[in-house]
Amino acid sequence: MGREYHVAVTGCDSWQGTKEKPFRTISKAAAIAMPGDTVTVHEGEYREWVKPANGGISEIRRIVYQAAEGEKVVIKGSERIQNWENIGGTVWKAVVPNAMFGEYHPYREILDGDWLEFPQKTLHTGDVYLNGKSFYEAQSLEEVKHPAERTAGYCRLWPEYAEPILHPEDTVYRWFSEVDEEKTTIYANFQGADPNQELAEINVRRSCFYPVRTGRNYITVRGFEMAQAACPWAPPTADQPALLGVNWSKGWIIEHNIIHDAKCSAISIGKEESTGHNLATRTKRKPGYQYQMEAVFRAAQIGWSKETIGSHIIRDNVIYDCGQNGIVGHMGCVFSEIYNNHIYNIAVKHEYFGHEIAGIKLHAAIDVQIHHNRIHNCSLGTWLDWQAQGTRVSKNLYYQNDRDWMIEVTHGPCLVDNNIFASDYSIDNYAQGTAYVNNLFCGIMHKEEVLNRATPYHFPHTTAIAGTAVVYGADDRIFQNIFLGETKLPYSTAHCSGLFFNGTEGYQGCPLDMEEYIGYINSYERGDLEPHLYTKQPAYMERNAYLKGAPAFEREKEHYLSDKDPQVRIVTEGDEVYLEINVEKEMLDLAAEVITTEKLGMVRIVEEAYENPDGSAIILDTDYNDCPRGEKHIVGPLENLKEGFNRVRVWG
Repeated sequence: MGREYHVAVTGCDSWQGTKEKPFRTISKAAAIAMPGDTVTVHEGEYREWVKPANGGISEIRRIVYQAAEGEKVVIKGSERIQNWENIGGTVWKAVVPNAMFGEYHPYREILDGDWLEFPQKTLHTGDVYLNGKSFYEAQSLEEVKHPAERTAGYCRLWPEYAEPILHPEDTVYRWFSEVDEEKTTIYANFQGADPNQELAEINVRRSCFYPVRTGRNYITVRGFEMAQAACPWAPPTADQPALLGVNWSKGWIIEHNIIHDAKCSAISIGKEESTGHNLATRTKRKPGYQYQMEAVFRAAQIGWSKETIGSHIIRDNVIYDCGQNGIVGHMGCVFSEIYNNHIYNIAVKHEYFGHEIAGIKLHAAIDVQIHHNRIHNCSLGTWLDWQAQGTRVSKNLYYQNDRDWMIEVTHGPCLVDNNIFASDYSIDNYAQGTAYVNNLFCGIMHKEEVLNRATPYHFPHTTAIAGTAVVYGADDRIFQNIFLGETKLPYSTAHCSGLFFNGTEGYQGCPLDMEEYIGYINSYERGDLEPHLYTKQPAYMERNAYLKGAPAFEREKEHYLSDKDPQVRIVTEGDEVYLEINVEKEMLDLAAEVITTEKLGMVRIVEEAYENPDGSAIILDTDYNDCPRGEKHIVGPLENLKEGFNRVRVWG
């Protein structure tokens, strides 16, 4: 049994850290807490970067950081500024000493790195807030003075082909900074507010809770509100710090927190610097793809394994208003579980654009389980990139996203089951070996082969690298889903490669199974690589329902087709969310079965079955709401639908 340290805004760091004589800062406790200890923080606002010096040594000898029960504890990476001087109209300036920032100066740190595409102008990791609302960085004092000239954002998908998207009127709040050797001057347009009377804050610290050394294992972070950190762009080829993160450690539990207003990422379970840090941007010698491949092999050299890294739990958090990601991670995320989180308003400020943006963005999510999350109003809901092997995405609610879900350059097995994808753009599929079972797809799918980027795959349930392969497309299982047709996207896709389609018509021409695939391979008289390169992989497809005119794969034997619109709606009422849908009797009569590991089989390249992380069989015998499925059940994510109008609670 360890010690319990107490922290309170009425305390003093020279005291003993008892309940009667608490420390003043969380950092004081974090410097001395040892395995088995608990740090309880009492109500108040703490403006500091907590850097745990030590970690726990096992699941039962953790170091626990917790907000006192029933008390609101806020950790901020910002400072309140009250020496603003009006310089005319609604524009004010504040001068602060550089000593306030320490080694990390957010108004010197440029937002840059691999795969950060737009804007092609200088942005910094700093920010300004008025009553909690973040501003936009201007390029000059003149731009701050003339807010009517609104900043332009960029298309969230393909910015190089799109016209700029103008922000709404409230985006006229802007700031600009000048930094010299001793001081930083910040100019801001507060639109008539007095920043000395209102709550005006500026980013000061890179993170709110993040160890500076790797290997701080078995830490629990519970019950805090954390906000306003100047964290940098976090691609998979760089160190990936965030507002809150584990820094290449094992066994953290991050639960019951409210996390918001990270400049880039809220929670990081990603890689560290020694395996590569923005080398494509810094050297221009090789593409980021090549450096990312090297990062995987370098990680293996420094001990990347189930025994040393990953196995984190992220649950019951509310994450919102962040510029890049709600949760980010490359390799450090392996064997983790992410569930019951509410993630929204990620990358919708559109101050910058890059190819590493999503509510959840993970690379090498080996055996990661993502389930029962609510993800909405994001540029992209969830993006699994590289090595999504043994990954399961189950019983999540996606809606009002620019895109709901994306999987890229991975070979499976990845299981996507019992989800509700309610946005107009459901799936980007740049992968193979994914099983889609009992989902509701309300939007368009995009499918594309990737024959110019071979990526790694692993021996089952390990980080050990078994080989690399390109993505041939297909080898997907598509069982018992509901597809809606006639979805129209609000932008043109004419410049894009690949197929955009409703339903499953994008799989036309694929063999039905591995036996038929091998028959095609045997038809070639000679060649080793070529027969596989030019032969489409199988598409295993059964018992899907196609509504509102959605087209079906031409060779699917058992399915249901209807031109009627089920009028699917997502309705939010307070903390509760409901799905409304009209159901035809004939769809309910489409015979479905409980899908298992045996039914799903083994993916072609990796030769791994769809199974649980411990190697046991998967049995999909419950629906989205965890209701049991009967011996004869219905297609889609909800088991208890009836003929006619249905209104089902799907969150809260």
